[in-house]
Amino acid sequence: MKILFTGGGSGGHIFPIIAVAREIRRIYNGKNLRFFYLGPKDDFGEILLSQEGIKIKTILSGKIRRYLNWQSFWQNLIDVLFKIPLGVVQAYFHLFFLAPDLIFAKGGFGSLSGVISGWILGIPIFLHESDVSPGLANKFLSRFSQKVFVSFSKTEYFSLQKMILTGNPVRKEILEGSPEEARSLFKITGRKPVVLVLGGSQGSQRINDRMLEILPEFLNNFELIHQTGEKNFSEVKAESQAVTNQDSAIYYHPFPFLKETELKQALALADLIVSRAGSGSIFEIASSSKPSILIPLPGAAQDHQIKNAYAFAQTGASIVLEEENFTPNFFLEKLKFLFSHPEELEKMSKAAKEFARPEAAKTIAQYLLK
Repeated sequence: MKILFTGGGSGGHIFPIIAVAREIRRIYNGKNLRFFYLGPKDDFGEILLSQEGIKIKTILSGKIRRYLNWQSFWQNLIDVLFKIPLGVVQAYFHLFFLAPDLIFAKGGFGSLSGVISGWILGIPIFLHESDVSPGLANKFLSRFSQKVFVSFSKTEYFSLQKMILTGNPVRKEILEGSPEEARSLFKITGRKPVVLVLGGSQGSQRINDRMLEILPEFLNNFELIHQTGEKNFSEVKAESQAVTNQDSAIYYHPFPFLKETELKQALALADLIVSRAGSGSIFEIASSSKPSILIPLPGAAQDHQIKNAYAFAQTGASIVLEEENFTPNFFLEKLKFLFSHPEELEKMSKAAKEFARPEAAKTIAQYLLK
């Protein structure tokens, strides 16, 4: 059996694909199971997918920018007239010779060429939508898909006949951490509550800046594991050393990117998680049964992070702190309040567990193998 995955290339697309591929391997009883990935060139994704034994085929990919300026106009024109058509031709020849049994599309403009070509060739297509509010690409791609797996019960736009509520696929392995191993790995003192700060797979410059601004006072009260993003790590580490002293520095643990083996330990250990509101992060937090504060990325397409965050917060599992309210005093007082009321943290933890769908990847894998 040959299965082709396609997606936009970000961590939000790659990690769910990996989760589904692993579950298919666990439950597939036949022979000659082969995985392929078709999408735009992405070094980060290629490393992760190659480690899973997924063969990668790269193609040109364009997108539609909705900013009102001349640069966007010309970029859109080039993408629509050249990149997207060439990507469709490339995808068509890859699919013609690969002849996959089905296509699992994670969405985004990186999926466009593969889905269109697959539809032309009559290959069954299944789409996954991570967010409450689908982007332009997924609205279009849903027309070619037999079913659309969705993460949130209130997902917009798609017809009820096409939707299957599964949740967002989470790698089973990141739920297998041990607090004891985590304390050793991160050199945690154990003297203060542990807060884990995540800014998405690429980090968040704005969250990093705000954490550095409040770091001395933050470390008076909490121990911090901080995923900064690869490109921001050196700067954040240097600035943190400038604002901390020898006594407080032992409570600060910055990392450029938490690999799977590190992330599972951080999730197991954290008493509370501060994160952007991408669907992948939300479902990893929920599956770990952790209370959280979500800081949605402002200006994200269709305001999807804001909608994701409030959909999760409505369950009582999280607190939404929009970026204009992410001020030093307000943020610190909110944290201090939560940790001085452990019953509130317990309620949030229980609500997160009830919201979680840790079997999402398995559910999708079983459906694809029917």
